[in-house]
Order: sequence, then structure tokens, then C-alpha cells
Amino acid sequence: MASVCGIGGLVFWLLTDHDYSGPLAPDRQALATFVAVATIAFALTTQRLRWSWSVGFALLWGLITAFVGWFSASYDRSGDIFEWPYFSGLFATLLAAPLFQTVRDEAAWRFPYPRLHGHVWGDAIIAAASLFFTGLTFLLAWLIAGLFDLIGIRALSELLEKGWFGWTLAGFAFGAAVGILRERDRLVPALQGLAAAVLSVLAPVLAFALVAFLISIGFTGLQGLWDSWVSATALLLAASAGAVVLVNAVIAESRDHGSQNAVLRVSALVLTAVILPLAILAALAMGLRIDQYGWTPERIWGAIAIAVAAIYGLGGWWAIIKARRDFDDPLRPVQTRLAIGLCALALVLALPILDFGAISARSQLARLEEGKVEPARFDWTAMAFDFGPAGRDRLAEISRSGPSAWRDDARRALDADDRWALGDRSVSAEEASELAARIRLIPGDLELPPAIWDRIAARQLCLPTSECALLRLDKERFLLVTAAEDGEHIASTLVDMGKVSNDPARPKAPVEPSAVDLDSATIELRPVQRRQLYVDARPVGEPIE
Repeated sequence: MASVCGIGGLVFWLLTDHDYSGPLAPDRQALATFVAVATIAFALTTQRLRWSWSVGFALLWGLITAFVGWFSASYDRSGDIFEWPYFSGLFATLLAAPLFQTVRDEAAWRFPYPRLHGHVWGDAIIAAASLFFTGLTFLLAWLIAGLFDLIGIRALSELLEKGWFGWTLAGFAFGAAVGILRERDRLVPALQGLAAAVLSVLAPVLAFALVAFLISIGFTGLQGLWDSWVSATALLLAASAGAVVLVNAVIAESRDHGSQNAVLRVSALVLTAVILPLAILAALAMGLRIDQYGWTPERIWGAIAIAVAAIYGLGGWWAIIKARRDFDDPLRPVQTRLAIGLCALALVLALPILDFGAISARSQLARLEEGKVEPARFDWTAMAFDFGPAGRDRLAEISRSGPSAWRDDARRALDADDRWALGDRSVSAEEASELAARIRLIPGDLELPPAIWDRIAARQLCLPTSECALLRLDKERFLLVTAAEDGEHIASTLVDMGKVSNDPARPKAPVEPSAVDLDSATIELRPVQRRQLYVDARPVGEPIE
């Protein structure tokens, strides 16, 4: 197993190693996905019993996720594989693994809950323990390398700094840990029981917090949810997912193995009951956003997640009504059916069957046509780069035969090489005033043309949580220096009348524009210590060099 995963790590590095000057080709991303998914699926699902079935499962799901990844990377113009369908495909693979293991053990299409529950928790524990072992392996390797560094032998340190060696070692360590744990199967149930016991202690805490939260809403109202800078939908769904995990930690795979503690069982019942109200609140939050801003692919995925949470919540209420405090007995088969259905749903959504980009493009254009959003505020960037071919087709139609006020924006979006070229928009007087209050101008009497304010505002180069200073380099070039709240992370951006370049790792701009090439110069922000004469705690004169 160590050899298989070590070779998989090396091949993965060979496929992903590139100069990072541009995105990795979609076919290489797809091949890397196939190698990673097939290797990990093989490692986690393989046992001596019908091991060839595991080989077939790993290859099949590796091909499925590779295809999904290839389509995701080629869907829009960014060339990025990490899109929602790709994550849906990975999620489907995670759900399919314990379902497959149960079928393999039964040698039939049967899903006895104790066996399925054991595989879900067992895979999670083995994966977590193997990742922990991999981390320890690297710590040990760096310790040994450091010892040899003390006597002038840097061969091991230099080897650890090479990407191919690091990925090979990671795969080797992960595979070895999985193999050791699978070889000692009797350890896994013990670890599973320990993890469930530890997690179940958190059930009363979360149950009390969620009940208090729902009661408090009756007094505070929902406005706080809508005004929060954190996504209310994401938080509510995360709370629902946490409730599901803790419920299963308490009820386990059967009544005999579940907790008999009355407090824990009541907490699990409460957690099961609050999932539906949380899903309803998430639906209200999502509905408000859709009414305000229309559909986007992210909101469609969010709506699907809310629907899944609501279905689980309804199943939990049915189990509680049917068996009351013994709700766990009818809940277990409900969870089995939901797992199978959710795996199938995630797979269908990952495949290029439904085009969420087309749905979003229609929704956004309908808002534009109905006058709900002004053309200057319309998200032309999303149409060009986030909604796939359907978004670009709609832009092409607008550029040919749309209203004259829209044609130029549509053409600019179609012709743009990247999404950042479309960020410019006019800044209102209120926005300009708010930016001026946050940005320190050097010199203080610096006068900025409106185009510079537009670029800074449109690209959100100076956030409300950051400290910013803007320096003039020459007539057409300005340097924006940004510091995070902690004062530790500094970024600089070259802002000129025609473009914006931003590279926090190696910000490029001239120290003296007349003497340094703008394309190759590197700037640094360094602390400078100076001496100053003070009289009665007041500075006198200029700083002393």
C-alpha cells in the first residue's frame, strides 16, 4: 500500500508541476485528479476480501471525477478545476466509498446499517490517523535533516525541498499508515468508539446553543441574519451538518452500541429536531438574496444544500413523531436511504447534465431587462467568466443586437483576457469620500484623477479592514501600499491610468520612475529607524539621519 500511494504521489507531482505562469492545462488537471482519487479510493477501500472489486471501484470513480474535473476546467475561461461540480464529484466519491464497501462485504445490493455506519466512521478515522502519521513522518524527516545539517551534510534537507520527493514521501507515509491500520482491523472499532464518545460529549453543548439561538430569534428578529457580514446560509447549514454528526455519534450503529446516557440521548433528539428550523431559516436567507440579486451558480448550489438539509430535518421529525425518545431506531434506515439518494444526486449534479450557468445567465439578464439593476452595476464579469458558454453566448447576442447602452459593455466583457480587466466602474461621490477617509495620500495635497478612484474602488484594493497609503510615482502611475489589521502582511499595487497589477509576493513598481524599469523593478516596505530631538515630550525640528 505504501508503494502504491508513493508512486501515486510521484505521478501526481509530475502531472501538476509547472511554472505557474498560467493555469495548468485541463487535461493535466484531469489526469492528476484521476491519479489522486483512484489512489486514495484504492487505499481506503481495499481489503483482502474481494480486493479486485476495490480496484474496479477506484478506477471507475477516478475516471468519473477526472471527467468532471476536465469539464469544470474547460467550462469557463479561467481554466480552474476547482468549481462546484468538481467538489460535488468528490463528495459523491466520499459517499460512494462506504456504500461500495458495504455491498462488497455483503456480496449483494444490501445496506445493513451497522456495517454501513462502521465503514463511514472507519474510513474517516483511518484517513485522519493516516494524515496525522504523514505529518509526523515529515516532522521526523526534518528533524533528521536538521541533525545532519549541524555537521555540514545538507543532502537530506535539499532532498526534502524538492517537490517530487515531498509528494512521494507523503504518499508513502499515508499508504503505509492505511496498510498498518487495515492489517490491524480490531484497532479501528476501538478508535471509532473513542471518537464517538468524545464527540458525543459536545452534543448537549450544541443542542443548548441551537435552542437558545432559535428562541433568541423570537426576540431579536431576523434582521441581524441579513445584516451580518458572514453568510447566514453557510453558518446555518454548517450548524445543521454539525448536528447530524453529533446525533450519529450518540446513537451509533444500534441501540446496544449507542449511548445510554439520558442527557446525551435527549440532546441527540433536540439536535435532530432543530435541523428543520435551521434549514427553514437558511431558505429564508437564501430567498432574500435571490430576490435581491438573482440566481448565480453558487446560490443554486446553496439552494440544493438547503433542500437536502430540509429533507433530513423532515426525516428526523418523522422519526421523532413515530418513536419519540426511541427516535434513533426509525432514523437509521432513513439515513441509509438519504445517503444513497444524496450520492446519486451529487453525481448527477457533478456531470454536465444541468447547466447552472445558463440558469444564472437568464436570471441576471431578466433583472437587467426589467430594470432591477442598472447597466453600470450589472455584473458583466460574471457573464463572461462565471456562467460558462451560456453567459458568453448571451453577451455575444447583446453585442450584436442588444440595446445600444449595453453593447459596449458586452463587447468589453467578451474581449477581456481576464476578469480583472472588467473591474472599472464609476465611483459615486459617497464612495470617493469614504475611500479618501481611509487612504493616506503621500504627499498630503495629492490630487487624484477620477480614474484612479474608480480602479481602487472597483477592484476593492483598499478594504475597510486595511490601512492604505497612496503615493504618486509619476504623472500616470501611483503606488497603493496596503497593510492588514495585524500590521504584519504588506501588499503593494501599481495603479496606473491604463491597468492595475497586483502581486503581494513580489510587488513590482519603481523606486524612481525615471531610473527603474517598471516591469522588472521590485519594491520593499522596510521599517526605518531615525532619531528625533524632543523637548518636553514634543518633537523639535526635522528627524536626524
